[in-house]
Amino acid sequence: MKVKQVSVFLENRAGRMAEVARLLGENDINIRALSIADTANFGILRLIVNDVVRAENVFREAGFTVDLTDVIAIEVPDTPGGLASILDTLNQAGFSIEYLYAFVEKSAGKAVVVFRFEDTEAVLKVINTLGIRALTAEQVYAM
Repeated sequence: MKVKQVSVFLENRAGRMAEVARLLGENDINIRALSIADTANFGILRLIVNDVVRAENVFREAGFTVDLTDVIAIEVPDTPGGLASILDTLNQAGFSIEYLYAFVEKSAGKAVVVFRFEDTEAVLKVINTLGIRALTAEQVYAM
């Protein structure tokens, strides 16, 4: 149930995000979720896209530094406190979250949040027993 996230390292300059979006659009790659963290000089754009392999190749051919990372897309109750309940459950199970960001679409009426954990494999072994549903990569890419 791991999902591949595309991470692109960008110089922090005007027009760089537009360039990335245009590149994806020209190659029929659809963004499903994204997050950007930046500093004064550079940023890391994290993307979930419908075609990971193609996106990686397109970015590399265009001269971008790109990396693939395993993340988990988890259904979260779309109600006040829904995210808190999932975070509390994961915390009580001893899992440390590196970062998270929201997804564009819903799954079965629930919000979808992308999580990056220190130990993805350990989380995947336990979350079903905690009543937490992770989506498959195929489900995520098809949203």
